Amino acid sequence: MTNATNNNAPIQSFRIGSVRAAVWAKQGENGTFHSVTITRTYKDGETYKDTNSYSHLELLAVARVAEQAARYIETLEAA
Repeated sequence: MTNATNNNAPIQSFRIGSVRAAVWAKQGENGTFHSVTITRTYKDGETYKDTNSYSHLELLAVARVAEQAARYIETLEAA
């Protein structure tokens, strides 16, 4: 789990293995709203890349990081 202060970076991320959920804060007409991207990192030769495709073995990690992100956003919005 990481925190970020850069405006071009997620405000929080959760990782299990190669699966990562990144929480983003955006300003809209009605204030701040949050969105989440879930990606899997893999290595292509010498380069690391991200994808949004998962094997059946990675789906539980996807569910778990999604739940962590949802709980984090709920905490933010309750404050």
